[in-house]
Amino acid sequence: MNETTSSETQSAGRRIASNDPADTVDRSLERRAVLRSRHAQSLTRLMEERADLRGVHALADFVDDAVRWTA
Repeated sequence: MNETTSSETQSAGRRIASNDPADTVDRSLERRAVLRSRHAQSLTRLMEERADLRGVHALADFVDDAVRWTA
């Protein structure tokens, strides 16, 4: 018979929670990277649509400029 651990088992395309702390940390870091990217993309789109917002918040200006330099 084929034995699998809970981290290898999948249900409906989703991974079942693992008790391994390293796996939890990896998932958390991956989620943060995705959210950071999504936030930067949304902020850049907003700054393109609303030029009047430039200068309102220094951090928003900084992120917008940083994204533009990396493009």
